[in-house]
Amino acid sequence: MKQTYFVTGIGTEVGKTMISAMVTEALEADYWKPIQAGDLDYSDTHKIQHLISNETTQFHSNAFALKTPMSPHAAAEIDGVEVTSKTIVRPETYNNLVIEGAGGLLVPISNTETIADLIQPTDKVILVSRHYLGSINHTLLSIEALRTRGLDCFGIIYSGNATKTTENIIEKMSGVSVIGRVEEEKEFTAEVIKKYADKFRENLKK
Repeated sequence: MKQTYFVTGIGTEVGKTMISAMVTEALEADYWKPIQAGDLDYSDTHKIQHLISNETTQFHSNAFALKTPMSPHAAAEIDGVEVTSKTIVRPETYNNLVIEGAGGLLVPISNTETIADLIQPTDKVILVSRHYLGSINHTLLSIEALRTRGLDCFGIIYSGNATKTTENIIEKMSGVSVIGRVEEEKEFTAEVIKKYADKFRENLKK
């Protein structure tokens, strides 16, 4: 049975795109970023295309490609377009699909909706967390935000310098398991992406 994995983060710049590449590689999945805001010449989709070695992966076009690197609701206003969950139609595919969100769960896409409104109950939500002062709170709040919407967090992937103390308290308080960890890397190459994909594959398929 084909599955959709929705990759979100506890905030911006926590490693969602690189981890989306790892998950896509591990599952030989398709990749889709519904909303790209800014960096259209070298978007997250472009970045992942250069990192994936699997030839069967399809990279689906953004539902909205917004010019300004801002919150989607603000970038959409500048571009004079209206973003809603109803106008963001998922691509049709017979493959597993990895969807990468923008920023965190409560990043607004309009005056009434957030990234969380793009998640469906059947999605396996992967939360990307990165250790910094306050990250425990942000991680637990993100998990709670999912649950208040009737959504489950499938698992957490930590990026960077997460500590066991941090990981342990989050797991104890949330009950959410750890899919894996990404260390600080000098560069994320296709070889590095594949290394982590091989590590994560078994946990992703549970």
